[in-house]
Amino acid sequence: MVTVLAIAFMFPRGESIESEVAVGSIWIHDDLIAPFSFPVIKDEVVYHEQLHAAEQSVYPVYLNDRRSSGLILDSLNSYNVFLIRTIDETINSDTSSVINPTFLSTESFNAILRLRRREVNLLQGKEFNLKTLFDKVQEILSKITNKGILSEVPEKDNIAVREGNVDKIETSEDFFSINEASQEVIKLINKTGYSSEIKSALAEYATHFVFPNLIFSREQTAEEIEQVKNNVSRYTGIVNENERIIAKHDRVTKEAKLKIDSYKIAKGENIGEEGFLIQILGNFLHITSLITLLTIYLFLFRKRIFHDNQKILLISVHFLFIAFITYLINNVTINAPMQYLIFVPAASMLLTIVFDSRVGFYSTVIMVLIAGALRGNDYTFVVMNLFAGALAVYTVRDIKNRSQIFRSFLFILSGYTLTVIGFGLERFASWDNILVELAFAGSNALISPVLTYGLLIFFERLFKITTDLTLLELSNFDKPLLKDLSRKAPGTFNHSMTLGTLGEAAAEKIGANPLLTRVGAYYHDIGKTLIPQNFVENQLNNRNIHEDLSPEQSVKLILQHVTEGKKLAEEYAIPKEIIDFIPMHHGTMTMSFFYEKAKKLYGDEKVDIIDYRYPGPKPNTKETVIIMLADSCESAVRSIEDPDSVKVENVIDNIFKARIEDGQLDESPITFNDINKIKEAFITILLGQHHKRIKYPKQEEIEKGE
Repeated sequence: MVTVLAIAFMFPRGESIESEVAVGSIWIHDDLIAPFSFPVIKDEVVYHEQLHAAEQSVYPVYLNDRRSSGLILDSLNSYNVFLIRTIDETINSDTSSVINPTFLSTESFNAILRLRRREVNLLQGKEFNLKTLFDKVQEILSKITNKGILSEVPEKDNIAVREGNVDKIETSEDFFSINEASQEVIKLINKTGYSSEIKSALAEYATHFVFPNLIFSREQTAEEIEQVKNNVSRYTGIVNENERIIAKHDRVTKEAKLKIDSYKIAKGENIGEEGFLIQILGNFLHITSLITLLTIYLFLFRKRIFHDNQKILLISVHFLFIAFITYLINNVTINAPMQYLIFVPAASMLLTIVFDSRVGFYSTVIMVLIAGALRGNDYTFVVMNLFAGALAVYTVRDIKNRSQIFRSFLFILSGYTLTVIGFGLERFASWDNILVELAFAGSNALISPVLTYGLLIFFERLFKITTDLTLLELSNFDKPLLKDLSRKAPGTFNHSMTLGTLGEAAAEKIGANPLLTRVGAYYHDIGKTLIPQNFVENQLNNRNIHEDLSPEQSVKLILQHVTEGKKLAEEYAIPKEIIDFIPMHHGTMTMSFFYEKAKKLYGDEKVDIIDYRYPGPKPNTKETVIIMLADSCESAVRSIEDPDSVKVENVIDNIFKARIEDGQLDESPITFNDINKIKEAFITILLGQHHKRIKYPKQEEIEKGE
């Protein structure tokens, strides 16, 4: 219910009432008449183009700072006086050392100093004096600043020079940049007839006073841009009340689609709070009806999922993820087919791997219907994603390794390609539009497998989910527990491998999980690695230690492999589905050998059968039942001398009958039909393993070592 409510609030307000239409499709409904007047919203592409054009029409604003021109010249005059005074003080000082307190380089300062000394030594009024040089610099700078120096080089050819509230459009080439102004100063100084030494000193001196007097105003330019953008109308026209928006059987043109979309938005704005609540209720009932279909399926056919809140939460997370991505894309105004970035195939693959292909497919159907509803009942979107999602489900239904996920890329891409081209041709879409849609669909096909691979590990750890990929990893004989079992308890290891073969074959016959059954068989006796010699299959010297122990001591040792096996499995983070095989393959069966031995020793009345039973629990799945039956059958058949089909079948029948009569299968979903199929599978495999072989010549002598 929380999931349904959350999705209901993701519907666009007022826009989900009408079905989504595409340009080029046929309007099959009755004539659409406007019940009220509303403006027609411009096409997003056209609107953004107009905004861009309006922005480009604004010239950068430069403030004409006349005061700065005067400040530059005043600063120059002040510094002229300071420089002459400094030089005179240096000349009149008694010290022979010269101190340069200015920004000028030593070479430039010395050149001016030498000129001043020469001027002092000459008669006053000679044509060559320091004041004349400074006046020339002032004349050049005045000429440059009067033309104008820009603080920043504009990107456009024209600028708006603002004086007060008046803008004057000028060509930017009519003004200097700071670098150009400095170069112009140097150029004009070089045209004078002074020596190169003096020219260099004057150039360094003059360029220090080059400052911009046309200052770029970023803030006022932005205000101008904002103003012209605000002047661009969002609407292209108006539809009056009772005016026909589109007629039945008319083809949906771009103009007609704009009117239809504008009508939906206007309707959403006009419904008011009461209408909004009514629409939310409708959305709630809409999503409830869809999710109820999946709920009924889980209740009838996947009760283990239905009664497991963690698994229900996992399905809910997938639904909310797809719905939220759809909601975000609905609110994106980019002119691109962003709906192809709703990763339905990724969710389909994850649910298939975590559960099974049927759950994955049914969930995909519900997910695409919900996403399609959020997009305004977009039929095209639903078909495309249903096809691609279904193909994604089929590619991972029998997944054997993680790299197989990436094969799904080709199938998802094929699904999208076929539907994109099909719907594109149907609505006379241009090939340019079709290619753009294929590019986005291809991105989905590429990202979905990567997303599946990354999220799968996350979901396995967070929700403690055991997938077939997890089981395949656990079946690797290099895993520490299996490696220890093969090294420390080889007899038990061989027994477990045989059980794996028996269990897998039987599981395939009755529709159980063959992989889970096989891996459960591998780990069912891992507790025997702690003290392997306590069990007959690992006693290589033909001496059974239980012959020297009391029945109670033997029972204690035997029970230990169950409790210690569970602890060992939990220590190595083995999934619960596998751990269940350790106690359940014994259920609450009686250790009959030690029970009978105790009765002989102590008498029937002094022996309580409860003390000689395993603690359980009884097997509660088809897979654990198979391993319980296989464990007893394999051990019993192995003990038969000269086994044949009659002996093997009789032993298996007896074991099956005993387990049923003892109530060991009462808590499992196994049927009598399943029992018969399991029995057939066991007989076939065990006869094949224990068939008679032809003795080789002189084999008896070889066996005796002769």
